Amino acid sequence: MRIVFMGTPQAAVPTLRRILADGHEVVAVWTQPDRPSGRGNKITFSPVKEFAVAHGLRVHQPQRIKTEEAKQLFASHDAEVAVVVAYGRILPEAFLRSPTRGCINVHFSLLPKYRGAAPTNWAIVKGEKETGVTTMFMEPALDTGPLLLQHATPIGAKETAPALMQRLSEIGAELLSETLGRLDELTPQPQDDTQATFAPIIKKEDGLIDWSQAAPLIERASRGFQPWPTAYTTFNSRGLTVWEAEPLIHYAPEAEPGEVTAAHGGELVVQCGDGTALRLLEVQPEARKRLTARDFINGMHVKVGDRFGKE
Repeated sequence: MRIVFMGTPQAAVPTLRRILADGHEVVAVWTQPDRPSGRGNKITFSPVKEFAVAHGLRVHQPQRIKTEEAKQLFASHDAEVAVVVAYGRILPEAFLRSPTRGCINVHFSLLPKYRGAAPTNWAIVKGEKETGVTTMFMEPALDTGPLLLQHATPIGAKETAPALMQRLSEIGAELLSETLGRLDELTPQPQDDTQATFAPIIKKEDGLIDWSQAAPLIERASRGFQPWPTAYTTFNSRGLTVWEAEPLIHYAPEAEPGEVTAAHGGELVVQCGDGTALRLLEVQPEARKRLTARDFINGMHVKVGDRFGKE
């Protein structure tokens, strides 16, 4: 099958790899333009571009896709199918009509749940017990197209967004392979819009810890907002990231949210809302490396009564 592949992050690479392994002809790879990153603003390739170049595939990286030039270039590939995995832009309708058998999206949720840019992160933050991968035909509206196949998987109690994303990317590669192999026999199913939920682009402020919230929510944020923006707060007027924590449900001493209620040995407990508390296990002070609770207590001289999130 003649395929145009469109994707950008590491999560898209397993699907591209599987398409090649299945013997399909990848006539072009579209990915986001190279970006400067790191301290030296060095130009870096997307993971998809790195893989494509290493395998001798033709790569296109238009700055804008809503142009006549981009539309003509896309149509010139004469593709049967376009496969889209976290490309990073909404495709114009002309793109969706171009491949003879349509554009298929690999989406990392069980649609119609978590339509949008960050389904894996929000599924963890919102406390979902399972998530999965969906293949669907694309429409002009965001993640509303008819469903082809779905695969569900539980979310681990301690699973972070990067770890879950890695698992889902491998599941997605298998699901796309099955979808292409069964394309002639699959009957696309319309989504139930009344069941839709949304996973918007994550903003920096989403990671700011509100200590008046219940501890389970804060703990989920510490896993779900990795690798960015992370769950963060302040301590002694300096930034602090919470990388790993454990909620304590029935815990209601006379303390204010954000107040340290235990700080000895490796035990660091911070009061939260709703009679809960958070046991901090691994944190990272601003401009320093990650620390265990024990090392943080010793290095910062943390004591009962100190406050997190207080400027």
